[in-house]
Amino acid sequence: MRIVFFGSPEFALPSLEALAAAGHDLALVVSQPARPVGRHAAPTDPPVAARAKALGLPVWQPETLRGEEALSRLVSREADLFVVVAYGRILGPRTLAAARMGAVNVHGSILPRWRGASPVQAALLAGDAETGVSIMRMDVGMDTGPVFAEARTPIGPADDASGLSARLASMGAALLLATLPSIADGSAGPAAQAADAVTECPKIRREDGRIRWDDEAAVLVRKERAFTPWPGLFTFRNSGRVKVTGLSAVEAAGEPGTVLEAGGRLVVACGAGAVSIRNLQAEGRRLFPAREFVNGERVRAGEVWT
Repeated sequence: MRIVFFGSPEFALPSLEALAAAGHDLALVVSQPARPVGRHAAPTDPPVAARAKALGLPVWQPETLRGEEALSRLVSREADLFVVVAYGRILGPRTLAAARMGAVNVHGSILPRWRGASPVQAALLAGDAETGVSIMRMDVGMDTGPVFAEARTPIGPADDASGLSARLASMGAALLLATLPSIADGSAGPAAQAADAVTECPKIRREDGRIRWDDEAAVLVRKERAFTPWPGLFTFRNSGRVKVTGLSAVEAAGEPGTVLEAGGRLVVACGAGAVSIRNLQAEGRRLFPAREFVNGERVRAGEVWT
């Protein structure tokens, strides 16, 4: 098939590489523009753009897909199909119609559960027992199109957003390749999503990583898994930001945010239960195990974190 591929982050890489390895004609790879990264703010391509260039594929990184010039560029590729995997922008109706067979999306959930920008994190936050990937025909709504195929995977207690995303990305690539032949020959019959089972998830913000100590301990443990590697969890101690990792729920009680133990382990009270914190990092410092952080920062039981 002649395909225009839309994608930006690492989640999209397995699908791009699978299409290339399978011999599909990748007429164009559309990705986000290079953005400043790191201390020196060096312009850096998103993973999909970088990999496509390494593969010798034609790459286009527009600031917007709006306008006649952008539409003309896509139409000129005479694609059979658009494949979209975490591109990061909405495709309008004229763009979706610019390929002969329309556009399909590889989405990181079992639709209609977790439509939106953060399905992997949402599944972890909610404590879902399983998740998966869906191959969906795109329409003008947000992840509202009919579904060609799905694949499921259990969510284990050690899964975080990083590991689960990688697993789903590989599953999505395999399912995409398996589904394309039936899309190409017209035999695929996508099923409408159940309107009474819709849940939605917004884009994750950096501020979402701030701990709310009145949450239950189990909720905070799930938040750490959902927000690893980004944005991570943080709290404030004496007005200074402290990053925390390695949370586990423990049996203890106190006013939310109160340090209950500051010795061999560091335990902070939550809205229900408490969490033991394995590693902490104060602003301008490196990450320390709890015992070293307690000694170095002179943490005392009874102080309150916010």
